[in-house]
Amino acid sequence: MSGTVEFERHDAEAVNSAKLRQPLYAARKKIFPKRAKGSFRNFKWLVMVVTLGIYYLTPWIRWDRGPHAPDQAVLVDIANRRFYFFFIEIWPQEFFLVAGLLIMAGLGLFLITSTVGRAWCGYTCPQTVWVDLFLVVERAVEGDRNARMRLDQGPWTARKIGLRTLKHSIWIAIAVATGGAWIFYFADAPTLLVDFVTGTAAPIAYMTVAILTITTYVFGGLMREQVCTYMCPWPRIQAAMLDEHSLTVTYNDWRGEPRTRGTKKALAQGVEAGDCVDCNACVVVCPMGIDIRDGQQLECITCALCIDACDDVMGKLGRERGLISYATLADYNANMLLATGDGSHEIRPSLVHDSAGKLTEAVSKFHIRKLFRPRTFVYFGGWVLIGLLLLYGLVSRERLEMNVLHDRNPQYVVLSDGSIRNGYTIKLLNKIPEQRTVTISIDNLPGATMNALGLDQEEGTTITVALEPDRSHSLKVFVRQPRGEAKKPGDAQPFVFRVEDKSSLDRADYVASFETPE
Repeated sequence: MSGTVEFERHDAEAVNSAKLRQPLYAARKKIFPKRAKGSFRNFKWLVMVVTLGIYYLTPWIRWDRGPHAPDQAVLVDIANRRFYFFFIEIWPQEFFLVAGLLIMAGLGLFLITSTVGRAWCGYTCPQTVWVDLFLVVERAVEGDRNARMRLDQGPWTARKIGLRTLKHSIWIAIAVATGGAWIFYFADAPTLLVDFVTGTAAPIAYMTVAILTITTYVFGGLMREQVCTYMCPWPRIQAAMLDEHSLTVTYNDWRGEPRTRGTKKALAQGVEAGDCVDCNACVVVCPMGIDIRDGQQLECITCALCIDACDDVMGKLGRERGLISYATLADYNANMLLATGDGSHEIRPSLVHDSAGKLTEAVSKFHIRKLFRPRTFVYFGGWVLIGLLLLYGLVSRERLEMNVLHDRNPQYVVLSDGSIRNGYTIKLLNKIPEQRTVTISIDNLPGATMNALGLDQEEGTTITVALEPDRSHSLKVFVRQPRGEAKKPGDAQPFVFRVEDKSSLDRADYVASFETPE
């Protein structure tokens, strides 16, 4: 390649370098990540905007459910024991739907990790997203890496105090907004906002905002990578999810070694030189403070910013990109065998490059079909199965439910005319936001009649009840059977309570028992 190639070389050492890592806890060394540019960085910008937009704006979305239900699209109504999600309303006894969603989230995390490594950690984890947001503020106020390092090492001047005050003030404002957004999911957002600002909100609201403000500020602004390294259990669990066909961010030392800062000089001396020019661009952009060239590390969140930095340098040098790339262990091992002559000698870049400096056809490269393997099919199959079961449970669930509790003492009463009477407490659940009238009847109990306590209705075979919208209703019912109608005196007779809404065709049955004396 002719001419002078200009690229920035950094005099940097990874804060969490494997060579310098201490066996015991040591005081934290500050990390000043340089802003990266490239496709992965752009993707992280997109994810950050989308996820933060969803979090902050969702409580303000309205959804019309009628006059008897809240109009907030997503609401956890603890007071009335409801969870609203757009057109879905979940009652306490339907919490299995939420449990199923959590299981789907777990399987989805296993699926993502087994295919593309810690993509959750690198892109969508709340800790990653808020650290990215705090870094945006830090760069906007104090400048990029070198400027921030000079400011940190310099004396406490008026300028430094002013910049630090501005930065931390914005961080605290973001933290307060984060806590504030969280409480809006548990009450009507516009109403709660007015109450919160005027000081009339419940104390728990202020406590929640205070706790989330502190944790967001400390975790996102002060601790940063330490949360991922020391507090999060997922880096230690993910190893069980990975195999030799999982994609992870990898430094391909089979083409990068031996490193040299003077490629032309090395070639002139007859020494083979790898593609890595030891510019440390991958080190200075890493938010975890590691050197990806040390190999796979617990601290790596696979954000792929090192790929963007390295690709930029390779592009300026006119070399093939992908010195650092998403790669599988199987491909890496195959290429390492190729570069070392099946392990018989040190890495020789000439074995993986052609005369034009491009990678040879013998180099193993990633293909999308490598992701489709038994493990991913099992995870995906389980994920889909649970999703279908939840969908079926959601579609087929009853909007009218009934539960019946037999009186325990006394179990039956013999009336003056010799007939037998049993008492029951019937609980009806109207799961729609509309008032409706239902009819309760009994079946498979010969000659039986009933009446309800507190209702001005004559004793008969049916009872008509008006149900409030989205509410439960409790009713005391007495069932009477003439003497001699019992099939087997002394035995409990099973029969059916049936409740029907004839306008909507909703119906629910409950098998109860009628006790008789011997």
